[in-house]
Amino acid sequence: MRRRLLAVLMVLMGAAALLLCVPLADAYARGRTEHLLLQRRSEAVRFADLADRMRSAADRAELSAEIGRYAQLYGAGVVVVDSAGATVARAGAGPAAEAATNAATDDDSPRGGSSDGADARRRALTGRSTDRLPTLHPWGPRTVVLAEPVGRDERVSGAVLMAVPTEAARRDVTVRWSLIAAGAFAAFAAAALVAAGITRWLMRPVLDLDRAVERLTAGSLQARAVSDTGPPELRHLRKHFNTMAEAMADSIGRQRDFVADASHQLRNPLATLVLQLENVEPHIAPGPGLAEHGRALDEAERLEELLDGLLALARVESGTAELSDEDVSRAVRERVAAWTPVFRAAGVDLVTADLTEGLRARALPDAAGRVLDALLDNAIKFVPRGGRVEVRAGRAADGSTADSAGSVVVRVTDDGPGVPEEQLPLLLRRFARSPEHQNVPGSGLGLAIADEIARISGGRLDVGGHDPHGLVVELRLPASAQAPA
Repeated sequence: MRRRLLAVLMVLMGAAALLLCVPLADAYARGRTEHLLLQRRSEAVRFADLADRMRSAADRAELSAEIGRYAQLYGAGVVVVDSAGATVARAGAGPAAEAATNAATDDDSPRGGSSDGADARRRALTGRSTDRLPTLHPWGPRTVVLAEPVGRDERVSGAVLMAVPTEAARRDVTVRWSLIAAGAFAAFAAAALVAAGITRWLMRPVLDLDRAVERLTAGSLQARAVSDTGPPELRHLRKHFNTMAEAMADSIGRQRDFVADASHQLRNPLATLVLQLENVEPHIAPGPGLAEHGRALDEAERLEELLDGLLALARVESGTAELSDEDVSRAVRERVAAWTPVFRAAGVDLVTADLTEGLRARALPDAAGRVLDALLDNAIKFVPRGGRVEVRAGRAADGSTADSAGSVVVRVTDDGPGVPEEQLPLLLRRFARSPEHQNVPGSGLGLAIADEIARISGGRLDVGGHDPHGLVVELRLPASAQAPA
């Protein structure tokens, strides 16, 4: 957004600079053209006055001398014609003289007479002076033609045609345009710096809010917006956001405290109840009463397990622990070794395959071990005798999705009965169980707790089907910066 805002401001400033500079440059070019016209027109008026007073050969010689000196001094071409268009006097050499001569000839002259010059000659022969020249630009025209009538009104007896070089005027226009362009560039650069500062000033609180929202979404309830810069509206938004975050953190904290406190307070009377039921058991005669007593004791123990799960979930959701580096390879080896006797006793093979050494992740303390405990505990409940559970650990393969880049992956695969594909998303929900597994011991919180640990650690837990049957549960944790490449 910062780049887009800066780009919009730069485009607007560039357009403003062009809208100011182009008319200014055009106005100077027109003014310099008008100045050239006024300068040369005064000379043309003087020559027309001399031609109008020409009565003898001496007057003709004086006129020729005057236009000759002028042509030599300014490099211009001057032609004096009578009312019939015949040349009376001529001076100058080079392109300017040729342009003046072409203007004095007919429009269709093979010498390429200028239409502007011919038009100026026709106007002068009708008594009208040249009042406008083509606007001068750095690229041309090289010469301009102006005409002045000899005599006035019905006494017009000829015209003075002057082809004036524009090199000096075009040079002035070029210099002034260069100054205008340099000034515009300097103004644009200064405005760009100001726009960058304004953009930074506007976007700093927005980016701070964005980071705070991201941390809050990730589960960090202590995240707050700290930037106190920017417009008053954004500062008010920061205050309101922090107030909302504090209220939400307080509400969630109270809920978690209630769950933890209620679970903890219920454990003691429940443990007493279980103990009393166990103590009563020897005094119950065999029969229906003993069977009912056994079912009551099982339900009490199941309730005790449920409370333990709720306490564990409340501790995980509290988010009090800081993220740290964990040796995932070591955690996998230790947990597999710890669970191997349990699996052996249940008649299930527990093996490791493709265990990469040196895997390190940035996560909650012992996150990989705790999640692996939940996954193996879930597998031992559902995989039948003779089944197989395989544990793999490695780095995310190159070319994987962007969110898995730089991840450590722990995968647990079993060949148990599995669950239907439409029920896979339910496995990570609290207390969720498939209908055919309702009688399997457990609280239904194991995978939910594992998923919460992965989420708070900045990773995720994925559940999928295994071909031809079984489950694949994959834990992804962010790789530590200290992990070897």
